[in-house]
Amino acid sequence: MFSGIVEATGKIVNKTAYRANITFEIASTLSKELKVDQSIAHNGACLTVIEVKENSYLVTAVDETLGKTNLGLLQVGDIVNLERSLKLDSRLDGHIVQGHVDQTGTCFSIKENDGSWIYSFDYNQIIANNVTVEKGSITVNGISLTVFSSKPGAFSVAVIPYTYEHTNIKYLKEGSVVNLEFDIIGKYVKRLIAGYDN
Repeated sequence: MFSGIVEATGKIVNKTAYRANITFEIASTLSKELKVDQSIAHNGACLTVIEVKENSYLVTAVDETLGKTNLGLLQVGDIVNLERSLKLDSRLDGHIVQGHVDQTGTCFSIKENDGSWIYSFDYNQIIANNVTVEKGSITVNGISLTVFSSKPGAFSVAVIPYTYEHTNIKYLKEGSVVNLEFDIIGKYVKRLIAGYDN
């Protein structure tokens, strides 16, 4: 379980494919605090640490994860958002995040707004049970953000300077693919209303 509050960023320093899986080596200031078997969200996708080095660590993304996230698009040198799993005594500063990416979306607009930034994204509204709610929460590349201008298959978020400087959102361009995890409460409500036959 996560909160969508990015702790640090990491840099992909190596990428190794084995059959349908990809193992990433990631350099990060968090590396010295990690241990094998620990869960960390990478751009919002939960992966398990399999090896820890002095200044980096390794995780493996399987075919299922690669097919539903933007992790398969990552190249050496790319920056990823990192968040370790919550402790039971932690404050929930963002919102309830599972680390299970629902689908990817595409950034179609970036506007500077007198000290903040407005990012707009579209996504496949046909994929079951995904919905954005005005003023509700969404996770974009692991960042807990508030939705506005919600419409079928699209939404916008406002990004404050702190988030812009301390996450990889500043590297997004129009056309960039991002990981989306929709609000778990909204998904349950939609499923209850729609029923399980839909």
